[in-house]
Amino acid sequence: HAPPRRLELARRPGTNFRKGRRLFPILRIYTSSHGLTRLYSPSLAFSALSFGRQLISFVQFLFPCAGNDCAVAMSQATSTKCASRWVTRIIPIIITGTSGYATYVIVAYLGVDYLYRTRGEVGAAISTITIYLFFYLLTIAAYLRTFLKIKTDPGLVPLGPQAQHPSRESNKKSRRRKVGDLESQPYFTGPDQDPDSPGLEGFYSKDVFVCESDGRPKWCSECRNWKPDRAHHSSEVGRCVRKMDHYCPWVGGMVSETSFKFFAQFTFYCTLYCTVALGQAAYCLALQVRDGTVDGRTISGVAIAGFFGLFTFLMTATSWRFILLNITNIDALRKSWVHQLAIRVPNGTRPGNNYGTITYPLPKYPQGIHASSDATVDSETPRDRLATRTFAIIRTESDENPWDLGYAGNWTSIMGHSLIDWLLPIRGSPCANHDSMESDYEMGALIQTLRERHGLPDPNHSSGGVEMRELRNRDR
Repeated sequence: HAPPRRLELARRPGTNFRKGRRLFPILRIYTSSHGLTRLYSPSLAFSALSFGRQLISFVQFLFPCAGNDCAVAMSQATSTKCASRWVTRIIPIIITGTSGYATYVIVAYLGVDYLYRTRGEVGAAISTITIYLFFYLLTIAAYLRTFLKIKTDPGLVPLGPQAQHPSRESNKKSRRRKVGDLESQPYFTGPDQDPDSPGLEGFYSKDVFVCESDGRPKWCSECRNWKPDRAHHSSEVGRCVRKMDHYCPWVGGMVSETSFKFFAQFTFYCTLYCTVALGQAAYCLALQVRDGTVDGRTISGVAIAGFFGLFTFLMTATSWRFILLNITNIDALRKSWVHQLAIRVPNGTRPGNNYGTITYPLPKYPQGIHASSDATVDSETPRDRLATRTFAIIRTESDENPWDLGYAGNWTSIMGHSLIDWLLPIRGSPCANHDSMESDYEMGALIQTLRERHGLPDPNHSSGGVEMRELRNRDR
């Protein structure tokens, strides 16, 4: 019997370790069964590591982040489900391998070897390879932009001050508890009753916001915070996400307001890329069938391009439909939806027959909606009485979309205002900017329709007391 293999570690003679240089040893493997001696130097691994660090530095230069915000965002945007995490890690590898093989088939085999060398069709080979590589590069750029945006800026809503951060292990243990176990029941599931609740002013400082029946914003009992307009809590990542669309393992995570534009560009360019690949592979396959020289690589190219082309075409059509209607996948899954809006009215407006009113800032003592009177609290200071805002609580009809700006307005709110923004994955969506004092997202003509439908007075034409916006302008 041959002796077992023996692994020895030897250093190069004459190396100096005193200056702190990282010098890798040579791994000398003796294989006595074959009588061979192989030498492997880890210098290749060192070169690959250096290249990887340079690539990371280049990506950080293109997409800078403040301090450790990127690392925090990447950890928070990770799925809480083990299966989803593994699928999200594996699928990019599959995409890389598939696109690499398709590039070999279309460019090297069919373009160079078959069309150019074998058949002598120089023009067809050059044109198809050029168009293929053009859309391939655009697809890669859009994919990387989507992937990095999802990882670094997933559009998560900040957690409330009382939110807890249980680990995955504790979550698993809590699921094993019985339903009747007191320790398994959540605490503080109701909205924050504090009139000065953190983040509340960000809602009533705007003219319109989505609210509950009591006039306060929507509340997330998991994140322990107020939910911005169009935000939804994702069980996949365990956080509220602004304008959440869907969790997509193909692009690395949650598609939201910050990444939906780049996702739509990626699916569009991938459709064109697959169409070019399918056209060239089908053309070459027809020639091979006629000549009786059918090759398996050509058939595989047709199959791969056809499958992914159909898949991305359907995704592109769905994404463009959502953009033109200004809806999300969450909205599309609902059979019908009714929104409840807090619309600003002049101070002192009385409740109507089919709507209530609420005045902000909330009183120090529970007051709720003004059902029949407009009581005040004596503890308020004169400044507090001036810096007030009154809202009417209005329900929309079924399937009325307050964010519908028309096809053109919906398109520009997501894709941008210029042709460059539409084609290149550089700038983010304008709808991700929430600095407007009108509403969190730009709203369409439905707001004026609701005012006319319910007879709401226009706050800009009122002659009542000084409201928050006027007071702020005076203090500047």
